Amino acid sequence: MTYISNVISLFFFFFRVHLQLAMLTFNNTTSSSSSFFLTAFPGLELAHVWISIPVCGLYTIALLGNSIILFAIIIERNLHKPMYYFLSMLSVVDLGLTITTLPTVLGVLWFHAREISIKACQIQMFFVHSFSFLESSVLVAMAFDRYIAICSPLKYATFLTDTMSFVIGLIICIRQMVFMFPSIMAVNSVSFQGGQELSHPFCFHPDMIKFTYTNPWISSFWGMFLQLYLNGTDLLFILFSYILILRTVLSIVAPQKQQKALSTCVCHICAVTIFYVPMITLSLAHRLSSSTPRVICSILANMYLLLPPVLNPIIYSLKTKVIRRTIYQLLQFKGSRNYSIRSLRERWDRRKQFSST
Repeated sequence: MTYISNVISLFFFFFRVHLQLAMLTFNNTTSSSSSFFLTAFPGLELAHVWISIPVCGLYTIALLGNSIILFAIIIERNLHKPMYYFLSMLSVVDLGLTITTLPTVLGVLWFHAREISIKACQIQMFFVHSFSFLESSVLVAMAFDRYIAICSPLKYATFLTDTMSFVIGLIICIRQMVFMFPSIMAVNSVSFQGGQELSHPFCFHPDMIKFTYTNPWISSFWGMFLQLYLNGTDLLFILFSYILILRTVLSIVAPQKQQKALSTCVCHICAVTIFYVPMITLSLAHRLSSSTPRVICSILANMYLLLPPVLNPIIYSLKTKVIRRTIYQLLQFKGSRNYSIRSLRERWDRRKQFSST
């Protein structure tokens, strides 16, 4: 529990420092008096109230699901292992991504609050991409964990200790700061045209750079390079890890052991798929095709935002027996506690009625 608390504290300290740096940097922007206009679903403005119902449901699932996963890992000692440490990091990142976009998405759908200042838009854009790059890094750490567990099982307990897991989390944070701080400076040096309409209910870099006074191709290629370098190298490392894992699994003679080894990777493969596919598709739709319908971009944006935070806790809860059993015990404990409280209240009421008579 102490290790997980340290990891969570490290992540929140990292984001607090990043927020302070972002605020200090963006306070100097010359375009702070201008605004952008957010868009949820173009052409469906009259149905925003009805669309908000499933969107709120998905946000609720994301918040509750990741919080339950995080809480279960903290209180259950059997889950204090590197695999679940990295899963707790993934839940923290998914919570951060959900909370970052929740105010503007619901603001547009519920209150038609479309206007956002360029300064606030820059800060939200920074955190959206920070959490996105962090999730990519955590998925790499989870792939490394699966590689060690399957390809070198005898070294797993001695190599991936609590200290090593903490060091990996620290490296992820340092890597994020090294690459994101120059991006803050680069975005701060760009002047944006106010009064423009964005394609999403949140601020996304490929969407914003179309409305700069300078040549947008410079910022576009810098953003594309950063995404290809960080997410691209992460994805290549994940694919290379699974090539080695697959080679090791195929060398196992017993089919049952092959199936057991591959079953431990199913959740991670699903998490990688639901994260990278919407993100790459949305980025390419913005950068490579100016004629992409806005509705398509809107659907891809919501998939990019909601699929990983919503599906990750569901997948790991359904496919991981230990997590499923822990969540069931938590719910059972809560139900029995509520029942005992109700029974005590009923006894107290009966005693009061008896004493009054």
